[in-house]
Amino acid sequence: MKRSLYLLLGYFAVSGVYALITGASFSGGSQCALACTGISLLTTNKDLIQARTIEWAESSLNSKLMVSPAGYNYTTTMPDGTKGFSWKAKYGFVGISVTVDQFIGEGVNEKGLNAGIFYFKGFGSLAKYDPNRKNATLSDMDFVRWMLTNFATVDEMLAQLPSITLAPVYIDTEGMPTPTGHWRVGDKTGRNIVIEIINNGEVKVYENIGVLTNSPGYDWQLTNLSNYMNVQPGTIVTKEYGGYTAKSLGAGTAALGLPGDITPPSRFVRAAFYLFSAPEYNNTMGCVQEAFHILNNFDIPIGSEFARDHREHIPNMPSATQWTSVSDLSNLNFYFRTMYDPSVQCIHVPTIVREVATETYLPLDNGKFEAKPYVIPKK
Repeated sequence: MKRSLYLLLGYFAVSGVYALITGASFSGGSQCALACTGISLLTTNKDLIQARTIEWAESSLNSKLMVSPAGYNYTTTMPDGTKGFSWKAKYGFVGISVTVDQFIGEGVNEKGLNAGIFYFKGFGSLAKYDPNRKNATLSDMDFVRWMLTNFATVDEMLAQLPSITLAPVYIDTEGMPTPTGHWRVGDKTGRNIVIEIINNGEVKVYENIGVLTNSPGYDWQLTNLSNYMNVQPGTIVTKEYGGYTAKSLGAGTAALGLPGDITPPSRFVRAAFYLFSAPEYNNTMGCVQEAFHILNNFDIPIGSEFARDHREHIPNMPSATQWTSVSDLSNLNFYFRTMYDPSVQCIHVPTIVREVATETYLPLDNGKFEAKPYVIPKK
């Protein structure tokens, strides 16, 4: 199989750390990528629930649960190995790491700010790293951590966003930077945005309609919804064709044409369909439950991203969807399940961040699938 290798220059927010990590992305036989599907649900009381999946079909992401307290000191390390700017965390947060412990893919802080990165291959374009601005430069992989440790609301974060520059962390074999993602940010007031950085540093901010996947850009994804305006929930029971009456073969005929493949545009359309046909709830637990059920439709079976003549490269994993998380921003609860453990775990963020004195990394599961014996309830 032909492979294209990239270098991941991990200049993470740990003082003095400069990690050089090698990864691989397939070209040709398979196109394994960090695929993500995110949805946002509101209760009738406008409580915001942020939910998402994360996929990587090539190997385990070695994700861990990360707990970080308020008062923790961060120092960003630049691509050239020098120290960037430092800050002290105002707020503690809980998140899930991706690939390396310091890279936070999704998290929520003790004030109800949620932030996550979604893969954005081929469309992100960050500003070139300027050593003269290193005291105001973050790696794109530090961005989620910076937001969660410093801000309680989206508006607070947006007010400070012009003060920093994001530098790319992925470097390909030709030495060219490859930006990793675009970002979803929401808070307990219900504000919910998408941030994209294109054209060598141009920042675009979109109001999030409640759906986010990957490439292409958010404006294109919204325009593409116009191609599916005919897709509706419900069933067309009969239709007349001359003297012949066609009858529905089953439920859901009004949704014929809904795309079912796993490409980002199709997942965007499908997520929007399920989100906006879902019932409304007057409580957050109803939305949390609904979010997990909707995202069941975006579990990617292992092997589906590999061509028939490259089946030997399918890894020994139960799913390409490695974890799913749901953040209740009003009650400050962080829920997750994993490819090995489909049972839902719940963490109360303000409680757990006060139980640690430093950044703490914990296993999401025990790395194997287990089935619990059924016990007949006692009367």
